[in-house]
Amino acid sequence: MASEEIRYGIIGSGMMGQEHIRNLLTISGSRVVALADPHAPSRKAATALLPEEPAQFESAQALLEAGLCDALVIAAPNDTHTALLDTVFGTARPLPVLVEKPICTEEGDLAKLRDAAASYGAPVWVGMEYRYMPPVTALVKEVHEGVVGTPRMISMREHRFPFMPKVDNWNRFARRTGGTLVEKCCHFFDLMRLIAQSDAVRVYASGAADFNHRDERYDGHQPDILDNAFVVVDFANGMRANLDLCMFADGSWWQEAFAVTGDKAKIECLVPASRGYDEPVPSEVIFSPRSEHKKPERRLVEVDPAVLAAGAHHGSTYYEHLGFRRAILGQGPVQVTMEDGLKAVAMGMAAELSVREKRVVEIDGLRFG
Repeated sequence: MASEEIRYGIIGSGMMGQEHIRNLLTISGSRVVALADPHAPSRKAATALLPEEPAQFESAQALLEAGLCDALVIAAPNDTHTALLDTVFGTARPLPVLVEKPICTEEGDLAKLRDAAASYGAPVWVGMEYRYMPPVTALVKEVHEGVVGTPRMISMREHRFPFMPKVDNWNRFARRTGGTLVEKCCHFFDLMRLIAQSDAVRVYASGAADFNHRDERYDGHQPDILDNAFVVVDFANGMRANLDLCMFADGSWWQEAFAVTGDKAKIECLVPASRGYDEPVPSEVIFSPRSEHKKPERRLVEVDPAVLAAGAHHGSTYYEHLGFRRAILGQGPVQVTMEDGLKAVAMGMAAELSVREKRVVEIDGLRFG
């Protein structure tokens, strides 16, 4: 597989586009040959990462028309994803595409994108990197192998720093991001579905914008994205999940904590923050059987320092790209499908609605209300 070269085009060369580039550079047989981004400084910064000068374009359409690529990565602002996918899906030569989360920001685009992807002639992979954090991958595998018995409860916590600055401050407003519970938390809703192996049927969320970005103004407008929330999700198979999000917990040692509890045991994993340490910190997986004698099994999960250095998601983008590469070459399935990406976004949209209207929101596939 390593000897088979794949030429990538990156659509959106900002912070996340550059993370994809750094990770592709660590995978033999991967070449980034083209960039598309209307923001010239982002293209310049991305180009500086590459060993060879890429072709540069101001639009995705121009990149596609050049015919230089074998696969695409879309890492542009959230509210551009639908239009960019429309462009990609309309091309005469379908190319495999990895599109960053969230797949869209408007409720009306959910069914539209599902239908468009169904008739597209190449793999579509949604960028749910959190699945590929090594300790999370281990937790999910062991739950599905039955180590906790019959799982009933899922608990997730992310306590972290605020959103990073982005070009034109697009990530400060819900109208462009979809809202924090879509932008950030679709990762967690995807993991909940993956672990539960079931679909959400109702959501209740409580959240606020309490501290972050309160003193910022852009064209006279104050940012409106939530910086903390609690979310409870019920699933069709009777499992329940909760999310505890805080984005003003900059000093947290463990950025993410995940736990699944069943009738025989609990398994959890702890993931360190992506910055602020003097040296790399290994994540942990902890297995705790039901017993009055507290003797949990603790395992460190080491990740190659070069993989950790390539991105801010605890090595997950690297492992995601290994899977995407296999799908491109026809050597494996698309592991995060359009349906997965859309259902995670629908859960996030339902949670945002729940916060606004202070009520339980029912979900049926991609529909909620």
